[in-house]
Amino acid sequence: MGQQIAVVERPSSKPGVVRFEANRTLTGMGHEVFRSSADAVGPRPAAVLARTLLSSGKVDAVHMYSNMVTVDLTNPADAGGLSEMVRDLYQYWKPGMEMPTFEDVAVEAGASVAAESPAGIGGPEAAFLALVPATLVDRSRAALAKWKAEH
Repeated sequence: MGQQIAVVERPSSKPGVVRFEANRTLTGMGHEVFRSSADAVGPRPAAVLARTLLSSGKVDAVHMYSNMVTVDLTNPADAGGLSEMVRDLYQYWKPGMEMPTFEDVAVEAGASVAAESPAGIGGPEAAFLALVPATLVDRSRAALAKWKAEH
């Protein structure tokens, strides 16, 4: 599941540099340069892809602009497998992985609701309260009490 990205690998006139052209934008309209995994912070697609490419050991630096990914290779003759890393960026399920069933997810959700619900509250209200931050629940109860006192 997930979507694969169509990737075209293009050579560069500079030795040791490879360009990948994707069918979707990765950075918007800004240039981003990643020289180490420490530069690639956060869950943004550009940062995730940069971390993946840099962790391969084949890449010294990554530059991204919109849908173009420019890679400085450690070994100029070895770019094998990098286009697959770009292509699989949005593929969150791969063949051979076991997909969770609805029953598995429902059991996990029920356990977390039971663990987080306030004492003495059960049923649908407990499920709702487990999803709402405690500060908002307290504010809501205080506002309801004030309204009841005024009316």
